[in-house]
Parts: sequence; structure tokens; C-alpha cells
Amino acid sequence: MNTQDKTARGCPTSDRVGSCAKLNVYDWLYDVKSTINTEEIVEVRFKNTRKDYYRNVNGLTLKAGDMVAVEASPGHDIGMISLVGDLVLRQMKRHKATMLDGELRKIYRLAKPVDLQKWEEAINIEHATMLKARKIAEDLKLNMKIGDVEFQGDKTKAIFYYIADERVDFRQLIKLYADTFRIRIEMRQIGARQEAARIGGIGPCGRELCCSSWISNFVSVTTNAARYQEISLNPQKLAGQCGKLKCCLNYELDCYMDAQKNFPPTNIQIETEKGNYNYLKADIFKGIFWYVKENNQPGGMMAVSVEKVKEIQLLNRSGKKIAQLTSENVVVAETEGHTYHNTTGEESIERFDQATKNRRKKRHKPVLTRKPNSGNESQGNQQTPED
Repeated sequence: MNTQDKTARGCPTSDRVGSCAKLNVYDWLYDVKSTINTEEIVEVRFKNTRKDYYRNVNGLTLKAGDMVAVEASPGHDIGMISLVGDLVLRQMKRHKATMLDGELRKIYRLAKPVDLQKWEEAINIEHATMLKARKIAEDLKLNMKIGDVEFQGDKTKAIFYYIADERVDFRQLIKLYADTFRIRIEMRQIGARQEAARIGGIGPCGRELCCSSWISNFVSVTTNAARYQEISLNPQKLAGQCGKLKCCLNYELDCYMDAQKNFPPTNIQIETEKGNYNYLKADIFKGIFWYVKENNQPGGMMAVSVEKVKEIQLLNRSGKKIAQLTSENVVVAETEGHTYHNTTGEESIERFDQATKNRRKKRHKPVLTRKPNSGNESQGNQQTPED
């Protein structure tokens, strides 16, 4: 795919306003003439995963990757076209568009070299402004953290992204910011997940964080997602780098919930003539419940199918008990073409000592010599170890 094709398909070669994978949308109608989007509404992306929608009132010939000057309040901003055509209307259903006097804002023109120069100057001072803003907030002893600063394209306004666990009164802070930086100030609160997405990193799976690579809409994650999937409720394992529950806990949740629709309740004991059994764990997709005898160690686990558990619970509700609970044979599916080895003990620290002992034993192996036999030669020579 050449550069022109990439630009037409919505993957701009210039990536100065964010990650292409995070903010870009694949335009699978790039070679189809727009028929529904008669007002020529386009999607423009900015820094910090910010997107918005504008009207092409001047009839400009726009394509993905073009830098444009758009209407702001006040002044103008600089952004990159990320999507054009009929798909823009579908994207507007997912993302809320900013209105000005009840109408979409306008695209003024294609960005001129002087616009881009001023915009790049604004980007270059964002980091220093963020550090100075943090120092001012610290001097005021406010329980908040300035996570990032984003200047408007014409350097007349700046958005200060902050993180705070509690409500913060930053009226005095805004006055100090306005006097120090001589610009219009807008404070915008973000959560821990948005902060992790901005910083980025590598997750425990070994891949780039989902929030910094492709997730744009964050869905709340609860501990019920871990309970449905029979995951141990260990906070250190369930929490991501943001300190919140991992977003990936929701990825397979629907499959687990569908598989457990007809499962019997797990908080009911199984009563037998030889004792009661408590639920321990489940193999959800195989439909196997594991039970252990009351006041017994998990070593004596019983594997019972879901259908069998339903039958036993139905009998127990009618006042009947089964004679004995027997464990069923759990069939493990064999995979063709793959060979699995028992690696138990490979991670033991003693394996190095064992290898050393084997080398010593091999080095001091006794040498065998031949000893003449006084008997019949046909019996052969006997070999004895040398003294």
C-alpha cells in the first residue's frame, strides 16, 4: 500500500496529534462517493484522544490526514482530519459532538504554514507549563495532580487535565494560572484510566496497554466480572497499572454469563447419607462442579456434572438423600500434533545442584578392566571394577 492509499483509507502519514491506532478509524467506504453526508460533516482529532465533528461550510476538498484550522471558543484550533464521508454520521452516534449556539462548529481553512508554526510552538511549551502548574497547585496544598496541558492552536487558551479523588476548589488556582501564563484557562478532570492511557505502558500480558492503544470509551468494571469467571479475588492480580480493575475482565464476561444461565445455585450443600458436600469451584465451559466434603481438605474433591447437581438438589429439596456422591471422569481433550511434557520441578532452585551431582558422578565413574578366567575360555572374560 503506497502513501496515497494510506491517506485515502484514513491512516495519515503525519501523526503529530496522537496515536494512529488509538484515534484513527478505518474508512472502509473510502472509494465510495458520499451520498448520505450531504452537509459534509468531517471528524477532526486532537491531542489526548480528543475528537470532534465540524461542518465543511466552505466546500474544501478534504481527506484524512489534512491539517485544518477549525472554529474554537474563542479563536481557532488546529487539528487533523481523521474521517470523511458517510461513516462520519455513524461515528457521531458513538461520540458526542460539541455544539455552538445549537449548531456544529465550522472548518475555516486548510492550515497554513504560519498556523502550523504557531501550533508547534504551543506544543513545545506544554511540558514546561505542566511542571510549573504542578508547582503552583502544590504550593496551594490542593489534593490534585495536573496530568497534562493542551494548548489551543492559536495559543490563546489551554486545557489543564487534572486528577483528584475528592472535590477540589480551584478558583484561586485558576486566578494564579491566568496571571502566570496569560491565557484563558479551562480545567478538565480525568480519571485514573484516562491517565494510564495518556502515559502508556506494557501490561502483564506482554502487550501495550489496551487503554493507550485502542480503547476510547471506558466501561465500568466490577468485581462481579471476576466472580462470574471464577477468578481469584486478589487485588494485586485484578488491578491494572491505573490502580483500577483491569478492563480486560469484561472481554469474555458475556461468554461466561451465557454458559452459566442454566447452572444450579452454588450456595446450596449437597446432602448424602455419608455427609454433606460444599461447592468449591467450577469448570464452566465443561459444565463440571467440584465439591468437597464438609470439614474436609480440598484433597478429596468430587467432580460432578451440572445436570447431576440439579438432580441431587431436586432430591434434597424433597427431603431425600443419595447414598453416596461419586466423582465423574473428567475427559481432557487431546490436541493433535502437539506434545506436552511434564515440567514439574524445572523451576526448582535445586535443579542446578542435581545437574552438578550428575556431572560429578559421571566424572568419577569406575573404569572396567579385564581379568583372566581360569575356567573354560568359552565362558568369556569377566569384567570387574578396578580397585
